[in-house]
Amino acid sequence: MRAFQPVIACLLAAILPARSALVAQAPTAQAQPSSVPAATVDEGRKLYAGYGCYQCHGYEGQGSSATGPRLGPRPLPLASFSKYIRRPTGQMPPYTTKVVPESDLTKIHAFLDARPAPPPVSSIPQLK
Repeated sequence: MRAFQPVIACLLAAILPARSALVAQAPTAQAQPSSVPAATVDEGRKLYAGYGCYQCHGYEGQGSSATGPRLGPRPLPLASFSKYIRRPTGQMPPYTTKVVPESDLTKIHAFLDARPAPPPVSSIPQLK
């Protein structure tokens, strides 16, 4: 699995341009609480770290302008997320089901979806 970590890091680094385009086309909706079992989210966290996603996107999917875009909270819908991972349009290489099985990708998505939203800027004293 370690041999794939640099490739996965590059793959995930290119999600932001496609994510922005897909989010712009998607209808807006209020975030719903996740109904995914905590065990699935925990497995997703382990897979996220194991595949090296954190290397570009941080341990919580928060992203960085220097290494990779934010993935959570509120990731792309699973179908769009999976489609982009399999056939990216940016700098990220494709990850086939042989590299990241669909079941693992679903658990990673559940982990990203379960990330808490950041606090509102108005609630951060240092930013007032």
